[in-house]
This record gives sequence, structure tokens and C-alpha cells, in this order.
Amino acid sequence: MSQTSPPPSGLLTQPLPRTMRAVVITGHGGLDVIEEREVPVPRPGPGEVLVRVHAAGCNNTDLWTREGSYGAAEDPDVRTGWLGPLDFPRIQGADVAGRVVASGDGAAAGPIGARVLVDPAEYDGPGPDARPADVLGSERNGGFAEYVVVPSTRAHSVDESPLTDVELAALPIAYGTALGMLDRGAVSEGHTVLITGASGGVGLAAVQLAHSRGARVVAVCSGDKGEAVRSAGADAVVDRRGGQVLADAAGAAPEGYDAVVDVVAGAVLGPGLSLLRTGGRWVVAGALGGWAVDIDVRKLYLANLSLVGSTMHTPRIFDHLVEIARRGEVRPVVAATFPLGKVREAQAQLAQRRHVGKLIVVP
Repeated sequence: MSQTSPPPSGLLTQPLPRTMRAVVITGHGGLDVIEEREVPVPRPGPGEVLVRVHAAGCNNTDLWTREGSYGAAEDPDVRTGWLGPLDFPRIQGADVAGRVVASGDGAAAGPIGARVLVDPAEYDGPGPDARPADVLGSERNGGFAEYVVVPSTRAHSVDESPLTDVELAALPIAYGTALGMLDRGAVSEGHTVLITGASGGVGLAAVQLAHSRGARVVAVCSGDKGEAVRSAGADAVVDRRGGQVLADAAGAAPEGYDAVVDVVAGAVLGPGLSLLRTGGRWVVAGALGGWAVDIDVRKLYLANLSLVGSTMHTPRIFDHLVEIARRGEVRPVVAATFPLGKVREAQAQLAQRRHVGKLIVVP
């Protein structure tokens, strides 16, 4: 990095460098739109802090945002980010763990030096169940860089956590989404839960979190990943390549499921409602198997079932995730780490979906 500049108002650490390494996307497209650049170190404004990034997690949202696929469902010619058009270049990376090195508010010097886990969301209201209104690495520059500016209220101290920075960086999107699904599905001790896409980021997080709650977990994944998913806490595994997922899932829980945590949707969703016990909840937060589904609504109302959509987390759910991180109740599974200059390779590996666990970038 280049020469340093004097610290901004409120900064209580050594002078910051003027520039930093960052990986940006220059537009929507393939891996070729990913570039490493030297860019100015951002400066925090009032109510913001500057975090030195120690680790940043990769998510499917990085792929879909880069590709612009969020706009494709309604019009295949339109390319957008999750919440609409993006400004480019954009630094991706929603999952950030690091240390606060500067504050834009002199009165908020307390967090400087704190080890933090960053909530990537800004919300549409002040309440504990507000919805995400923008996301780090999508609507704002994210953590695939040496430094990132975030609202001070979203930088949660985790100094006491036994988890490593790499493990912490696996948590926000995947584990926050999974925790939100379990919360909306009211999964608790003694319940039986079916989890689809169980070897992916959100699915594996749901396996670990449901297991930690004392639920019996039946996980759907490809057979070659079954042992890793069992090690994460699954009590039984259904091989999706066997061609009879619903029949095998029914056999694994003859008395039915209290909840289904589904990141796949597609053809299994409609007929899969029959797997639920009376009053059961089917919670869906993805559409890897297809977004257009057929449902016999009689299955819903005759058995008092609930079909629930779940997007990311809320402030309340993220606060719960931070407490889990502080206590080290769940140790995230990390498949591989990549240096900052290898984000393109990390996203290529993520798209292949041959791994189990999270891919983490370490600047």
C-alpha cells in the first residue's frame, strides 16, 4: 500500500494508509468482470466506523448479484442486484469479521480496537423485526478489501468469542438466514426437521443450528457429501441423487416433520407438503430447484399447514447470532480460504458446489 495520511477526526489509532487493495466487479457478467484494484481507503462519517477486514465470507448472493440474475425472473433481459440496479464498480463481500480502527464520530471512540462481527444489513425500520433494505457488498461496498466502512450500530463486539476470524466470517448471511428460517419455523428441542440443500452454506448452517437446538435433523444432499453433513449434526441423510427424495424423506420420519427448512423449492415443494405433520411449517428461502411451483392449497388448509417465506435475518435474529458467536455454540464449517487476489477463483469454486462448508477470503 502507498503512503499514509493523517487520521480523521475521532481516530485513536496510527495513521491510515491512503490506498488499499480491493476486488471489485465492474458490471454484471461472468468471472471476467472481477478485478483487483488499488482504491482509496474509505473514511467513516458520523455514526460510522472503519473496520480492518480480517476475513470475508463468500455467498451465492455474490454470484447472483454479479450475474445480475435477480432481475431475470420477470424479464430475462434485465440485470439487477438483489434490491435493484447497482452502481459500479462495486466491492462485494457481505460477511465481514475484523477490527475497528477508526470512528467518524469522536464521541464514539469506545469501539476502536474492538474485534467485531458485522451485520451486513441496513433495515427498513427501527424495530427488532425490520426487513433488510440494503446489504453490504450489494448496495454498499463490502468486505473483499482491506478496509470497509459500516454503521457503528452494525459492528458487534465479539472480543470474547472462541471462534477464529475465518469462522466468524462464515456466519452473517448463511447462518443469519438459517437462524431466521428456524425461528420462523418454530424449530425447537424434540422437533423433527427436514433440511434441503444441506451441504450448501445456508443448508449446512441450518443443520448445525437445528442440531444445537436439540431437534432431530434429516438432511437432503448428494450422497458423496453425506458423511460431512452427518458430522455437522444430521441424524439421517437422504441422497438427492437417488431419484426418490420425497419417499426417502418420508421413510426417515414416518411420523412426519414439524418443519421443513427449504433452500431448493422447485418440484419437491408442492408434493412435499404431505411430509408435514398437522400444523407443520414449510419455510423456504431459496429456489435452487426452480422458482415456479405447483401447490394444492387444500393440503395447506385441511392440515393447518404454514408455507412461510424467509429472507435473511432481522436485527433481533442477528443479535441472537452474535450471542451464539460469542459463546461459540456452533463452530462453522470452513471448506477453504482464499487470499484477496483469488476472489475470482473463490467464486468459480462456489459456483461448482462441490465443497461442503463456507469459502472465506482473507485479505
